[in-house]
Amino acid sequence: MAKLSAGLLVYRLNSGKLEVFLAHPGGPYWKNKDNGSWSIPKGEYTQNEEALHAALREFREETGFEPPSGATLELTALKQPSGKVISAWAVEGNFDAGKTSSNMFSMEWPPESGRMQEFPEVDRGEWFGIETARTKILKGQYGFLEELERLVKDRAT
Repeated sequence: MAKLSAGLLVYRLNSGKLEVFLAHPGGPYWKNKDNGSWSIPKGEYTQNEEALHAALREFREETGFEPPSGATLELTALKQPSGKVISAWAVEGNFDAGKTSSNMFSMEWPPESGRMQEFPEVDRGEWFGIETARTKILKGQYGFLEELERLVKDRAT
């Protein structure tokens, strides 16, 4: 059975330009990576949990923000290269990305050192114009940006 993950793609229109909020993963493996490493705030859930509920929970945990209260637009789920399936919802919102504050996780670092260290799941969040977001987001999530852009254009016409 494939792992399941759910998240929110928060967007805003800034002077008529579409921008999306993306999260940069924390921890030593992602420390010096930028292009192709950002993600929508998301996390795993079980089949016993409603995917949208998981997406809202994970957004809170990974960003420290309450999810925007607007109407959510369900996006097409995407299967990742790892086999994981991500369900996502787009929602319009606005907040100060500089105040992103994530929950922590523990891992042995350096590897085989026997020392456990704590790292934030997300080390920062940022608003990106849609063109820049295409270079920042993980390849397997690119389709969420494409679909959001179509939906926003369709709503504007």
